[in-house]
Amino acid sequence: MAPGGLPYFDPEYESLSIRINPPRVNVDNDSCGECTLVKVDSVNKPGILLEVVQILADLDLIITKAYISSDGGWFMDVFHVTDQQGNKITDNLTIEYIEKALGPKGHTADESKTWPAKRVGVHSMGDYTAIELVGRDRPGLLSEISAVIANLKFNVSAAEVWTHNMKIACVVYLNDDSASRAMNDPTRLSVMEEQLKNILRVCGDDDKMGHTNFSMGLTHIDRRLHQMLFAEMDYDVKGLTNEADCVAFLELKISIDRCLEKGYSVVTVRCRDRPKLMFDIVCTLTDMKYVVFHATISSDRPYATQEYYIRHVDGSPVNTDGEEERVTKCIEAAILHRVSEGLSLELCAKDRVGLLSEVTRVLRENGLSVSRAGVTTVGEQAVNIFYVRDASGNPVDMKTIERLRKEIGQSMMLNVKKAPLSLKAPKARTKTSFSFGSLFERFLP
Repeated sequence: MAPGGLPYFDPEYESLSIRINPPRVNVDNDSCGECTLVKVDSVNKPGILLEVVQILADLDLIITKAYISSDGGWFMDVFHVTDQQGNKITDNLTIEYIEKALGPKGHTADESKTWPAKRVGVHSMGDYTAIELVGRDRPGLLSEISAVIANLKFNVSAAEVWTHNMKIACVVYLNDDSASRAMNDPTRLSVMEEQLKNILRVCGDDDKMGHTNFSMGLTHIDRRLHQMLFAEMDYDVKGLTNEADCVAFLELKISIDRCLEKGYSVVTVRCRDRPKLMFDIVCTLTDMKYVVFHATISSDRPYATQEYYIRHVDGSPVNTDGEEERVTKCIEAAILHRVSEGLSLELCAKDRVGLLSEVTRVLRENGLSVSRAGVTTVGEQAVNIFYVRDASGNPVDMKTIERLRKEIGQSMMLNVKKAPLSLKAPKARTKTSFSFGSLFERFLP
């Protein structure tokens, strides 16, 4: 007995089954001619599917097929994956990375660990402070946020911004320009927090204030952005707000059926395929407290079909029409979070304080609205990726792009692409796709 008469609990007992039966990982390039098979067998535990899918997504691998089974005490997955160009995974370092990350000493063996592949600062960014911002979106908001940061002499090491249904979620990683380390002055943090709240506050309605949160820790960006928009109920908005949502929404089909004899609900999603589609859906189901017991994923380009057998964590299926509608809306929103119609602007320049503020100001002054953005810094190199639309809802005029080239082309490289609504074939991926996660690798020596 423990002190106080309570029964003794050995803290090592919970991980005993994992230590007795460690995860088995097999990366197989022989069984399939077109893709690599990643097979994972492990003791089942809450959230393990998301952990595995998250690691594959962080490596920017394309999941073309998957078979999931975790009903009972054991978890068995088979993923058919390719790289961004549609090729097998043959790089030995990548294969070793997968085996280590998914194996006994990797992510799935310890829930307290966070795999660092998508954590900003993982390479050469040093210490930083993470700021989370969420609120009502409006044209020029990102420019105003970055101006506050620049005026307070903080440097943006990395950032990612999503907008959906007039909501914005943003994770920004800062360091103190004078010390090149995380901010540790509570007074300066308070000043920044107050100024950012003022920007996020909806005019004339103090009850609908945006939120800011400061963190000295590390976070998985994509997962956190989904959570932030979900908390803001971006899924519960009547009507669509832009052309990209309309096009994607018309091709998106979600159905929920009840498998009464097994006690499951069966969620079927059919839409245009794209990278990280499975991650976005599994992430949302997990955050909604649903457990995936079985799943089949297939891609018949340009479309994907994904089927999930789920129950709530309390063991119940989706029982009511209202619950079905909520699950459907949340999955729709999660899929549309990454939809970007319009133009993608890739800017490369030497990093400096105020760079993001300068670029977003020029975009705003030229009538462009940012729907999604990714910023990263490796060494002295900064790369900013913006998905932009005309703020009035019209297609972006190429004369506007030429003005942009003249205004910022002297000090940085600018590449303009058509933002893909989906990826239709491996060759198209080479030309049009861009992964914020791959930025960290692009400029490494």
